Amino acid sequence: MRFSQLYAPTLRENPADAEIPSQALLQRAGFIRKIAAGVYTYLPLARKTLLKIENIVREEMNRIGAQEILMPIIQPAELWRKSGRWDDYGPEMMKLKDRHERDFTLGPTHEELVTELVKNELNSYKQLPITLYQIANKYRDEIRPRFGVLRAREFIMKDAYSFHSSWESLDETYKKFKEAYSRILERIGLRYTIIEASSGAIGGNESHEFVAFAEYGESNVLYCDCGYAGSDEKVPYVGNYRVYDEEEKEKELVHTPNVRTVEQVAQFLNVELGRIVKSLIFKGREGFVMALVPGDRELNFEKLKAYLGDQSLQMALPEEIFDKFGVPIGFLGPVGLDGIRIIADNSVKHMKNFVVGGMKKDYHYINVNYGRDFEVNEWTDLIVVEPGDPCPVCGKPLNGERGIELGHIFKLGTKYSETMEIKYMDKDGKLQPFIMGCYGWGISRTLGAIVEQLHDDNGIIWPVSVAPFEVVVTVVGREKEKQFGEKLYKYLLDRGIDVLIDDRDVSPGVKFKDADLIGFPVRVTIGRMYKEGKVELKERKGSSNAIDAKEENIYNSLINILK
Repeated sequence: MRFSQLYAPTLRENPADAEIPSQALLQRAGFIRKIAAGVYTYLPLARKTLLKIENIVREEMNRIGAQEILMPIIQPAELWRKSGRWDDYGPEMMKLKDRHERDFTLGPTHEELVTELVKNELNSYKQLPITLYQIANKYRDEIRPRFGVLRAREFIMKDAYSFHSSWESLDETYKKFKEAYSRILERIGLRYTIIEASSGAIGGNESHEFVAFAEYGESNVLYCDCGYAGSDEKVPYVGNYRVYDEEEKEKELVHTPNVRTVEQVAQFLNVELGRIVKSLIFKGREGFVMALVPGDRELNFEKLKAYLGDQSLQMALPEEIFDKFGVPIGFLGPVGLDGIRIIADNSVKHMKNFVVGGMKKDYHYINVNYGRDFEVNEWTDLIVVEPGDPCPVCGKPLNGERGIELGHIFKLGTKYSETMEIKYMDKDGKLQPFIMGCYGWGISRTLGAIVEQLHDDNGIIWPVSVAPFEVVVTVVGREKEKQFGEKLYKYLLDRGIDVLIDDRDVSPGVKFKDADLIGFPVRVTIGRMYKEGKVELKERKGSSNAIDAKEENIYNSLINILK
């Protein structure tokens, strides 16, 4: 490919809305263009890299015996109603109606469709196990699309689904996917970890995420020297609860004008954050629910959704709260509250003489005690585990690092086959629901994750395995240099090197800056040293050296770098 013909419009300044390096660099380097919030066009450079990522994923899927199919993006609501997820999936599902007023969704995932697909095709245990996968676009109406391609509303994903007649068979396939996903990350060249994760709207009784470390990743990874690792959405709190060894005091309603946040309350009343109990209102399928957590800890929304088994759960809006309870947010509390389910974190049970909202504007209660002043319907673990909290395996302090989820595997069990009544005949002639697994990989997220982990002040540093071009031949001289550049370019093409020649009529500085910005692994510069029979080989990672300007010598040197 010739740079003079390549559609790769580069930018010198970061886009104004870029929040993280990958979002800025992919636009500056001419890989993507924003169409709307969370919606992007992939330009030729990005498409080449995406195809290389897809090929690595496809090779690893085929290696473990998965078979590729392609399912429709648009899915009828009837399938999702069968599984119970039409209402349960939540507002991220993009719904639409056709001209006959029939409900459809733009598929955020394909468990229902693939389960229905095999309904009349897989009839016997003799046909199992089998794994089907596809690489296709997915759609999720993110409440706040951000971080470029890392949290988009339209994205490219590999999703696979396995069908089994036994849990042992599912375990075997699950292990194969773990190994395959590890190989994908190693072949690409990313630093990663595997963590226990929340199953979320997909469901199932076990799941793991494959997370690439990145400073601006959207996931919080907690890990321990003993080898344990988990998402902060999943890790259980196993630390000791603070026990307040004191007498219960008399409850008192205190005037707290314009004091709403826990920080403001703590300062106004001169108490520790841990002496305050936050009262948070959520709304789900079964109406409103109140969750109680200490003021010095964050509520784990994923834990609450998992406990309630309601993925449609959302934090209630201020106007909904006022209409229902007649109190503005900031002054809510459990004292005197009737007709609502109250779920509290286990730590609240051990607290004494704490502060809650007064259920009256500009008022809070002090010296409140559970059991005397209010009752709790259910107790569970509701807090976000943080670095420094005990490891649930060995008890040592957990470490923390940010990361980007690229792969997620689930043991679904019979969640979909039972609700959708999809069965096979076992060896005894009895009908049984399929035991299932599902396995997702974010193709377009991988594009962003690579840039997040591998970049510097000058631009992107692509691994050879997925670089849009492995080598750029940069000609900065006159006629002889141009002639040799063309000759070398054809020589490398004939030998299977994915090479770009920068034949543009622009200054050497522009060529060098664009090469670094785009991130080609190796730059061959044909310039002033050519008079001495030499060219410069420069790796994007920093090192450079002069070598003899012979095609075979340059080729052998490139092979040593690129292998």
